[in-house]
Amino acid sequence: MKSLKITLAIVCTMVFIGCSMKEEQQLNELYVGTYTQGDSEGIYRFQFNSRTGELSLKELAAPLNNPSYIKFSPDKKKLYAVMETDKFEDGTGGVMAFDLVDGTLKEKGPKANVGAHPCHIAISDDGKQLAVSSYSGGSVSLFALNDSGALLPDPQFIDLKILDTLKTSHAHSTEFTPDGLFIADLGLDAVKRYSYNGKEFIPHEQTSLDLPDGAGPRHFTFGQNRRFLYVINELNSTITVFEKTGKEYKMLETKTTLADDFKGESFCADIHLSPDGKFLYGSNRGEQSIVIFKVDDETGKLTLVGREDVRGDWPRNFTIDPSGQFLLVANQKSDNITVFKRDAITGVLTYLHETSLPSPVCLEFME
Repeated sequence: MKSLKITLAIVCTMVFIGCSMKEEQQLNELYVGTYTQGDSEGIYRFQFNSRTGELSLKELAAPLNNPSYIKFSPDKKKLYAVMETDKFEDGTGGVMAFDLVDGTLKEKGPKANVGAHPCHIAISDDGKQLAVSSYSGGSVSLFALNDSGALLPDPQFIDLKILDTLKTSHAHSTEFTPDGLFIADLGLDAVKRYSYNGKEFIPHEQTSLDLPDGAGPRHFTFGQNRRFLYVINELNSTITVFEKTGKEYKMLETKTTLADDFKGESFCADIHLSPDGKFLYGSNRGEQSIVIFKVDDETGKLTLVGREDVRGDWPRNFTIDPSGQFLLVANQKSDNITVFKRDAITGVLTYLHETSLPSPVCLEFME
């Protein structure tokens, strides 16, 4: 009988430990970049439960001026943040590197200046290069990163303003790929391409993927191992699909992101594919919605599934959690983050709840 009690105690202990480990594995940390003209103080951290979709334990992770875009390094040990301003140093914006130590952000080296109003950060897969897009500056600053992830001095500076005398450059986002660097320029109505020659980035053979005048390409994402490129256009509220043929991308189709009966102004913001690549999501500021498209596996073309009210005002960045089960939206003007359950079969979103936070702009999971 005594041995039976001991055995039962061991089993119960193991079950308890197993449940605790399972619960711990369901928790992930979410970092949020904000605008700080109001009540926000910088970058915030939440705990996210991937079983329930709940956000909890809000705390200020790092005080910083207008950290409107943040990005983790590939190894998740460093976090980089822009300071979206033109007053950082002589009409420039700034970028800051942090070490992540037990959930706390520790400044890593000095802040660096970039073009005015930086709004996006991209990091190469090997963690050795970092690109900052500057909206008002019409430029991209390309930093080399040392082995510890610190920003090295003397970044390469790509001035996009010199590319067009009629339009004004507004660099909005970049991405490193094996084919080089892609830059969405909202003002030039184009996605610009650059190749790396081992020392610096130079114009690619296909220098530009041109979009209609007034489209305003803002963000983009690649599908099917970069066979397809999906660009969300802020100003005319559309998504344009490009297909790669040889070394070049050719325009395939363009879809509106707005409902046929919507009246009023609306501006697109962010775009993401589901983890399995079967659904494409985009945010509409004005219609206050997330539009949902099904992606054709063979052609890459889009079929409208529907749209979901974000339960907030001015949805900026949104993200899909690491489990793929939830979609979270940063609503800048209504000071809230809304959480939706995502149906992996249909792509449809179901509203769950919201969390208050002043002027949230960018959502970044640590995992």
